[in-house]
Amino acid sequence: MSWQHEIRHIRLPQTVWETITAHCRRKMAGEFLPGESPVKRAFGILAGVRSGDELHVRHVVEIKKNARNVEPLKSFMDKLMEQYAIPSTTPMDQRGWVTDPQEFKQCMDFCKREGLIMFGAYHIHIVPWPGDPLRDTPTGLDTVLVKGSKLYSFIISLVNPEQPIIRAFYEGEINAETPILIA
Repeated sequence: MSWQHEIRHIRLPQTVWETITAHCRRKMAGEFLPGESPVKRAFGILAGVRSGDELHVRHVVEIKKNARNVEPLKSFMDKLMEQYAIPSTTPMDQRGWVTDPQEFKQCMDFCKREGLIMFGAYHIHIVPWPGDPLRDTPTGLDTVLVKGSKLYSFIISLVNPEQPIIRAFYEGEINAETPILIA
Protein backbone atom coordinates (compact mmCIF):
# COMPACT_ATOMS: atom_id res chain seq x y z
CA MET A 1 0.00 0.00 0.00
CA SER A 2 1.40 3.41 -0.91
CA TRP A 3 1.46 6.57 1.20
CA GLN A 4 -1.31 8.17 -0.90
CA HIS A 5 -3.84 6.03 0.99
CA GLU A 6 -2.88 7.94 4.13
CA ILE A 7 -3.79 11.32 2.61
CA ARG A 8 -6.89 12.96 4.12
CA HIS A 9 -7.12 15.87 1.67
CA ILE A 10 -5.30 17.90 -0.96
CA ARG A 11 -4.74 21.62 -0.44
CA LEU A 12 -4.94 23.61 -3.67
CA PRO A 13 -4.10 27.32 -3.44
CA GLN A 14 -6.68 29.60 -5.09
CA THR A 15 -3.94 31.04 -7.34
CA VAL A 16 -3.05 27.56 -8.63
CA TRP A 17 -6.74 26.76 -9.20
CA GLU A 18 -7.04 30.01 -11.19
CA THR A 19 -4.00 29.00 -13.27
CA ILE A 20 -5.57 25.62 -14.01
CA THR A 21 -8.97 27.05 -14.94
CA ALA A 22 -7.36 29.73 -17.14
CA HIS A 23 -5.39 26.99 -18.92
CA CYS A 24 -8.57 24.96 -19.48
CA ARG A 25 -10.59 27.94 -20.74
CA ARG A 26 -7.77 29.09 -23.05
CA LYS A 27 -7.49 25.66 -24.62
CA MET A 28 -11.28 25.35 -25.00
CA ALA A 29 -11.33 28.74 -26.73
CA GLY A 30 -8.77 27.46 -29.26
CA GLU A 31 -6.07 29.88 -28.11
CA PHE A 32 -2.88 27.88 -28.49
CA LEU A 33 0.65 28.87 -27.49
CA PRO A 34 3.58 28.47 -29.89
CA GLY A 35 4.63 24.81 -29.98
CA GLU A 36 1.41 23.68 -28.30
CA SER A 37 -0.70 20.89 -29.81
CA PRO A 38 -3.81 22.49 -31.35
CA VAL A 39 -6.22 20.35 -29.33
CA LYS A 40 -9.16 21.86 -27.46
CA ARG A 41 -8.39 19.83 -24.35
CA ALA A 42 -6.24 20.83 -21.39
CA PHE A 43 -3.86 18.49 -19.62
CA GLY A 44 -1.39 19.23 -16.87
CA ILE A 45 0.62 17.85 -13.99
CA LEU A 46 0.29 18.83 -10.33
CA ALA A 47 3.20 18.64 -7.92
CA GLY A 48 3.92 19.75 -4.40
CA VAL A 49 4.78 18.52 -0.95
CA ARG A 50 3.37 16.18 1.65
CA SER A 51 2.75 17.44 5.17
CA GLY A 52 1.42 14.73 7.46
CA ASP A 53 -1.88 13.53 6.00
CA GLU A 54 -2.14 16.40 3.50
CA LEU A 55 -0.77 17.08 0.04
CA HIS A 56 -0.06 20.72 -0.74
CA VAL A 57 -0.04 21.63 -4.43
CA ARG A 58 2.84 24.01 -5.14
CA HIS A 59 3.33 23.73 -8.88
CA VAL A 60 1.29 23.16 -12.02
CA VAL A 61 2.77 22.20 -15.38
CA GLU A 62 0.55 22.93 -18.35
CA ILE A 63 1.31 20.16 -20.81
CA LYS A 64 1.80 21.53 -24.32
CA LYS A 65 2.47 18.56 -26.57
CA ASN A 66 0.15 15.66 -27.22
CA ALA A 67 2.08 12.62 -28.40
CA ARG A 68 -1.20 10.73 -29.00
CA ASN A 69 -0.62 10.37 -32.73
CA VAL A 70 3.09 9.51 -32.62
CA GLU A 71 4.02 5.83 -32.97
CA PRO A 72 4.29 3.60 -31.04
CA LEU A 73 2.01 5.56 -28.69
CA LYS A 74 -0.70 5.93 -31.38
CA SER A 75 -1.16 2.18 -31.82
CA PHE A 76 -1.17 1.67 -28.05
CA MET A 77 -3.82 4.37 -27.49
CA ASP A 78 -5.91 3.22 -30.46
CA LYS A 79 -6.14 -0.25 -28.88
CA LEU A 80 -7.06 1.18 -25.48
CA MET A 81 -9.71 3.41 -27.05
CA GLU A 82 -11.19 0.48 -28.91
CA GLN A 83 -11.27 -1.64 -25.79
CA TYR A 84 -12.30 0.83 -23.05
CA ALA A 85 -13.59 4.15 -24.42
CA ILE A 86 -17.30 4.90 -24.45
CA PRO A 87 -18.48 6.63 -27.65
CA SER A 88 -18.78 10.39 -27.31
CA THR A 89 -19.06 13.41 -29.56
CA THR A 90 -15.25 13.54 -29.72
CA PRO A 91 -13.87 11.09 -32.31
CA MET A 92 -11.87 8.20 -30.86
CA ASP A 93 -8.66 9.20 -32.65
CA GLN A 94 -8.78 12.58 -30.88
CA ARG A 95 -9.22 11.10 -27.41
CA GLY A 96 -6.54 9.79 -25.07
CA TRP A 97 -3.90 12.44 -24.44
CA VAL A 98 -0.30 11.20 -24.11
CA THR A 99 2.24 13.57 -22.60
CA ASP A 100 5.30 14.06 -24.76
CA PRO A 101 8.11 12.02 -23.13
CA GLN A 102 10.57 14.95 -23.25
CA GLU A 103 8.06 17.27 -21.61
CA PHE A 104 7.37 14.66 -18.91
CA LYS A 105 11.11 14.27 -18.27
CA GLN A 106 11.48 18.04 -17.90
CA CYS A 107 8.68 18.01 -15.33
CA MET A 108 10.33 15.16 -13.41
CA ASP A 109 13.70 16.95 -13.46
CA PHE A 110 12.07 20.17 -12.18
CA CYS A 111 10.33 18.30 -9.34
CA LYS A 112 13.58 16.61 -8.35
CA ARG A 113 15.48 19.94 -8.31
CA GLU A 114 12.76 21.66 -6.29
CA GLY A 115 12.09 18.78 -3.88
CA LEU A 116 8.52 18.33 -5.10
CA ILE A 117 6.43 15.20 -5.45
CA MET A 118 4.48 14.68 -8.65
CA PHE A 119 0.92 13.94 -7.40
CA GLY A 120 -0.84 13.29 -10.67
CA ALA A 121 -2.28 14.73 -13.84
CA TYR A 122 -5.38 16.74 -14.61
CA HIS A 123 -7.57 16.70 -17.67
CA ILE A 124 -10.94 18.11 -18.59
CA HIS A 125 -14.31 16.60 -19.31
CA ILE A 126 -16.67 18.88 -21.23
CA VAL A 127 -19.50 16.77 -22.63
CA PRO A 128 -22.29 15.66 -20.27
CA TRP A 129 -23.19 11.99 -20.53
CA PRO A 130 -26.40 10.18 -19.58
CA GLY A 131 -26.00 9.19 -15.95
CA ASP A 132 -23.06 11.58 -15.52
CA PRO A 133 -24.34 15.09 -16.32
CA LEU A 134 -21.48 16.89 -14.51
CA ARG A 135 -18.69 14.65 -15.86
CA ASP A 136 -16.72 15.22 -12.67
CA THR A 137 -15.73 11.59 -12.16
CA PRO A 138 -13.23 9.36 -13.95
CA THR A 139 -14.36 7.19 -16.82
CA GLY A 140 -13.42 3.54 -17.14
CA LEU A 141 -10.74 4.62 -19.61
CA ASP A 142 -9.38 7.20 -17.14
CA THR A 143 -9.04 4.45 -14.55
CA VAL A 144 -7.29 2.07 -16.96
CA LEU A 145 -4.81 4.77 -17.98
CA VAL A 146 -3.72 5.60 -14.40
CA LYS A 147 -4.02 2.14 -12.80
CA GLY A 148 -0.84 1.11 -11.01
CA SER A 149 0.73 4.56 -11.37
CA LYS A 150 0.42 5.56 -7.69
CA LEU A 151 -0.83 8.94 -8.95
CA TYR A 152 -4.05 10.88 -8.71
CA SER A 153 -6.32 11.50 -11.65
CA PHE A 154 -7.59 15.06 -11.28
CA ILE A 155 -10.84 15.46 -13.20
CA ILE A 156 -11.87 18.98 -14.13
CA SER A 157 -15.46 19.30 -15.24
CA LEU A 158 -16.06 22.14 -17.65
CA VAL A 159 -19.56 21.07 -18.58
CA ASN A 160 -20.45 24.48 -17.12
CA PRO A 161 -17.37 26.63 -17.88
CA GLU A 162 -18.57 29.29 -15.44
CA GLN A 163 -18.54 26.80 -12.55
CA PRO A 164 -15.60 24.44 -13.05
CA ILE A 165 -15.29 21.49 -10.70
CA ILE A 166 -12.11 19.65 -9.72
CA ARG A 167 -12.01 16.26 -8.02
CA ALA A 168 -9.11 13.91 -7.26
CA PHE A 169 -9.22 10.11 -7.50
CA TYR A 170 -6.29 7.96 -6.50
CA GLU A 171 -5.35 5.85 -9.53
CA GLY A 172 -8.62 6.96 -11.11
CA GLU A 173 -10.70 4.75 -8.81
CA ILE A 174 -14.19 6.18 -8.22
CA ASN A 175 -14.14 4.83 -4.63
CA ALA A 176 -10.73 6.38 -3.87
CA GLU A 177 -11.59 10.08 -3.94
CA THR A 178 -9.51 12.49 -1.89
CA PRO A 179 -11.21 15.80 -1.06
CA ILE A 180 -9.63 18.97 -2.42
CA LEU A 181 -9.58 22.14 -0.31
CA ILE A 182 -9.25 25.29 -2.41
CA ALA A 183 -8.07 28.28 -0.36
